[in-house]
Amino acid sequence: MLFNLSISSILYFILASLVFFAGLLIILERRDPSKTLAWLLVLIFLPVIGFLLYLIFGRQFRKKRIAAKKKILNNCIYPFDDSFPKCEEGSQLIRLIYNNADFPPTINNEVTILNNGEEIFPAFLQALENAQEHIHLQTYILRNDQIGTTVAALLCKKARAGVKVRVLYDGLGSRNLTKNFLTKLRTAGVEVAAFFPVNRWPFHRKINYRNHRKILVIDGLIGFIGGANIGDDYLGKNPQIGYWRDTHLQLKGNSVHFLQRIFLQDWYFATKKSCEQNHATLFPPNNQAGNRIVQITASGPDTQWEAIMQVYYYSIAAAEKSVYITSPYFIPNESILTALKTTALSGVDVKLLLPGKPDNKIVYWAAMSYLEELLAAGVEIYFYQKGFIHAKVLTVDGIVSSIGSANMDQRSFSLNFEVNAFIYGQETASQLKKDFLDDLQNAKKLELAEFQQRSFGHHFIESLARLFSPLL
Repeated sequence: MLFNLSISSILYFILASLVFFAGLLIILERRDPSKTLAWLLVLIFLPVIGFLLYLIFGRQFRKKRIAAKKKILNNCIYPFDDSFPKCEEGSQLIRLIYNNADFPPTINNEVTILNNGEEIFPAFLQALENAQEHIHLQTYILRNDQIGTTVAALLCKKARAGVKVRVLYDGLGSRNLTKNFLTKLRTAGVEVAAFFPVNRWPFHRKINYRNHRKILVIDGLIGFIGGANIGDDYLGKNPQIGYWRDTHLQLKGNSVHFLQRIFLQDWYFATKKSCEQNHATLFPPNNQAGNRIVQITASGPDTQWEAIMQVYYYSIAAAEKSVYITSPYFIPNESILTALKTTALSGVDVKLLLPGKPDNKIVYWAAMSYLEELLAAGVEIYFYQKGFIHAKVLTVDGIVSSIGSANMDQRSFSLNFEVNAFIYGQETASQLKKDFLDDLQNAKKLELAEFQQRSFGHHFIESLARLFSPLL
């Protein structure tokens, strides 16, 4: 009995010590106060689970090392040109993106908006088929299903024909890829790598830093960026989800060079191998592609600033006429929340489109906890009803547009590696506005009075999920 009591006391003392030191580390990291408080509450009320969650998701001591290492690498792989094209539209926003992420605008671009898998994947496959020099594919999710197998077969075909093919997938998002699938790619000559694999040990120190970017670059001339991964879900073939609404961009012109640069950075970081092609092959001169102004920007643990979040914030806060946002996951930080409320209160038309059918219950309930104060400020909120909406699109004042991989949530702002394209001009913004208004035809507007009538249980679940929102 005394022996059992001693063992229990020792175990309790060890656990209490671990929780205490975890809490001390969280405080010393000087995070955002809301995140610090959330972690401390989890540790206090759920010490065992909280400590395990902190080991998996909470530690940030590697972030500075990652940022320093990749910043050196970034400038070695593709140095920047400090010159700026003359642009009256969004000029301060252009300067912000350049200063916080080192990405200048480009003026020789053709932009094609691709809506849904029925447009996205045929464009992918056509570009892959036409590749002559190299194919660089980066994705968060790559599935071993029908479309995944189709893409893989074409990659193998091009590799056998002498095209250099490189595939970079996220180790967590694509964790279900089979060895047989990967072996077929490698046997055909495709170079394949996982970004931060997580299959070795559940408390792996890098598990919290995921590469959520979706990039496809063909011959340095054609690029794709947006929200769609590679899987049958994105063609609406998942019976549990149904119709899938997404948005992607096809780019031609100088902006493709910056997608290429991001891929090369991530490829070298994951593999420690540089690409043997010369600079002219990787970054060929582009003939006159178009007149669209495009500025690529990336953010993540490898950047000093939360670049995409800052651009979202500035765009929303500076809006004078309209802000239209589509996001599958909505967990704003205080800056974004304040910008949305302040902009709506100033009389700007602010509309937010979210999924009516969530694919993540905790994220859904956390998102619901922010809606009442937004509605009270005059933000119009809609829930998409046709299926699941996965597009990540922002349009401001009919001039500035953003399409990319970043959600309007705290994970995309600070933990994930993300990439967005910002397009300046009325033509792209007008098309995206039309698509947004078309989506509203398949959406239900949330009314403040109705929302305030939700049950106590509903309200309690929201509040509980909100405590975890800085961790999601």
